[in-house]
Amino acid sequence: MVAEDALKVTKGEPRTYRSSQHGRRHFCANCGSGLFYINGNMLPGFIDIQNGTYVDPGAVPATMHIQVAERLRWMETAHELPAFDRFPPTQ
Repeated sequence: MVAEDALKVTKGEPRTYRSSQHGRRHFCANCGSGLFYINGNMLPGFIDIQNGTYVDPGAVPATMHIQVAERLRWMETAHELPAFDRFPPTQ
């Protein structure tokens, strides 16, 4: 999350979806990618930016898990599952 005044959209005009009474999800009008979330009631003065939209997402590593109240139980150990750079090999 960043302070609301720190966000600068440099290209295009994001579209907005009212996802709840106070929540607004902003996305790219061309491709539909999620960009950021604003909820002035819950997070006054802050914007939650989708980390995949950064020029260098690896420069801003995750520091916590949030909003896990309804997380699927298997997600707690999902990091232990086999990983593949692309699709897994077919048999």
